[in-house]
Amino acid sequence: MPQMRILTEAELRRLVPLDLEAIAAVEGAFESLATKPVAMPPILRLDIPEHHGEVDVKTAYVPGLSGFAVKISPGFFDNPKLGLPSVNGMMVFLSSTTGLVEALLLDNGYLTDVRTAAAGAVAARHLSRPDSTIATIFGAGVQARLQLTALTLVRPIAEARIWARDAGKADAAAAELSAELGIPVTAIGDGERAVAGADIIVTTTPSERPILMSGWLAPGQHVTAMGSDAEHKNELDPAAIARADLYVGDSLAQTRRLGELHHAIESGAVAEDAAFAELGAIVAGRAPGRPSPEALTICDLTGTGVQDTAIATLANDRAVAASAGTFFTS
Repeated sequence: MPQMRILTEAELRRLVPLDLEAIAAVEGAFESLATKPVAMPPILRLDIPEHHGEVDVKTAYVPGLSGFAVKISPGFFDNPKLGLPSVNGMMVFLSSTTGLVEALLLDNGYLTDVRTAAAGAVAARHLSRPDSTIATIFGAGVQARLQLTALTLVRPIAEARIWARDAGKADAAAAELSAELGIPVTAIGDGERAVAGADIIVTTTPSERPILMSGWLAPGQHVTAMGSDAEHKNELDPAAIARADLYVGDSLAQTRRLGELHHAIESGAVAEDAAFAELGAIVAGRAPGRPSPEALTICDLTGTGVQDTAIATLANDRAVAASAGTFFTS
């Protein structure tokens, strides 16, 4: 009888830490998106506005991988008022050969956090200056912390700044990250001052109005925006997209519809038919990356199903190797 492996969040945290192998898996997923006939349907999205909630369903089949993931990702942003996490969810891992469910990954959003941070690292590896040492993170939540951690794996980060609307959360995140990473991390209450002199800037918030202004940015900087994963979310001043020497999307079909590029087009800052590169094409060497040390580069990450399949495959492979999980026979 077919067996399904069930893995809890605690097991998945042990099996899939944010490490170089996780980054490599996501990097390979972006390359596959540019070089293979990947099947990745549009995001299925359900909004529940009266409870400040949303549910996204993402999936992708990557030729050559043994399985594929279907991810259900709810975000209910009033939950912290109830003492509940704002994000949870799970992934179902199915065989690419038979379609049978091989694993149920009850990660409560953990694998999404890891693959999103890994994507930030991939963007920094290919678009930021190799000598980048100062990072600024907008936000003080889980993703803000993971993005900074991921940056330290691919760039020689020696100093970081945290900006958040809640000064107390920024202070707490800065203190904890300083201790965890062994580098000075400072909470700065003024966004413009937090950005000044930074080499890499990452925005990690669900903001619906720009929090990073074009006039604050300087030549040589790299910006990764990962909070705008829905039409109403907007972290970057649209003028920044027009000003960038290089704009890159994770999936242009998505960033034109719901990313920062969507707002730049809607505002008239960027032409609707303007051509841009995707991150996977740069990873694969099919499109040029950072044009010069003085260039201003922006990467727009909306989150793709191919990332979910990549991280779920890594989790399943490690679970098989470790004989981890609980089995259910149908």
